[in-house]
Amino acid sequence: MTRTLRIVSIALATGLLASTALAQEVTLRFQHFVSPNSANPKHFIQPWADKVAAESDGRIKVEIYPFMQLGGTAPDQFDLIQDGVIDGGWVIPGYQAGRFPEAEVLELPFMVTKSAEEASVAAWHFTQKYLADDFENVHLIAAHMHGRGLVHKTGPAIETVEDLAGLKLRGPSRPATLLLEKLGAEPIGLPVPAFPDALSKGVVDGGVITWEMSPSLKLDELTDSHTDVAGDRSLYNLYFIWAMNKDVYESLPDDLRAVIDANSGLMASAWAGRAHDTGDAEGKKVMQAAGNQIATLSDAETARIKALGDEVIAEWIIEKTEKGLPAQQLVDDARALVAAAQDGASGS
Repeated sequence: MTRTLRIVSIALATGLLASTALAQEVTLRFQHFVSPNSANPKHFIQPWADKVAAESDGRIKVEIYPFMQLGGTAPDQFDLIQDGVIDGGWVIPGYQAGRFPEAEVLELPFMVTKSAEEASVAAWHFTQKYLADDFENVHLIAAHMHGRGLVHKTGPAIETVEDLAGLKLRGPSRPATLLLEKLGAEPIGLPVPAFPDALSKGVVDGGVITWEMSPSLKLDELTDSHTDVAGDRSLYNLYFIWAMNKDVYESLPDDLRAVIDANSGLMASAWAGRAHDTGDAEGKKVMQAAGNQIATLSDAETARIKALGDEVIAEWIIEKTEKGLPAQQLVDDARALVAAAQDGASGS
């Protein structure tokens, strides 16, 4: 009888240990650099975390930390993930100028559509073709673009290229600042969190950023006008990745890795882009409700800006070709992928 009880006890203990191993729970700490109420965190990051938790039956808990609460600055984010300081996060590769030169292609003037979802579909395919080596030290979950970039400034809206002359404008990336220089403005490179303070202190007259970021940055209070270009292409855009530490990902049990995989790739990239489109519609309504001036440049003035943008692209191709990159091919492929995403969205 005693022997039987001992066997049963061992069996129960072994079963309990096996059950515990199978039910391993993991907490992942991800961070980003903006308000939790801005579009991507609200419509993608937090819903993504919730979906991962639900599909893992609560075994994966993704904690989201806004405003870089786990430390570092927005430009540090890639290295924080790569080095395991955080488990994952939202990265703007362009914040480290020159480190990811091929990613700049998607940020060149008028390269992508104003639809962030379409642009993000193209971004994912471009990333898979050209940027896998750049991001090999992290586990990539999504690659996406934000929505249309436009000019927000104090004072009246922009009507002509000449109105931009001498304006101190915040620029988020090297391609954006190159275009601002062509337009006669004085570009000042600033990450998103630094923009409102620079506006309030008069360090800048305005800047280029999206509709969706406007409310969280209080641009309804800090600026007076918002000017977009005509047509279906964005004046500028910014490329992002959503990634996690590679060792952390590979240490997950197979079934939990499968949950992350099911919420990665093209699906997640399009979802992230769609979040920006939703946020753009919401942000524009806030600026309108504040009584700010909402303007769109004429086709003629847009054509003038696009011609200057073409100069930026041509000079970028020369520069990168001299550095050994297949620059013309990168530009041609990016344009083809954007056109394909646009055609796919229209059902043609």
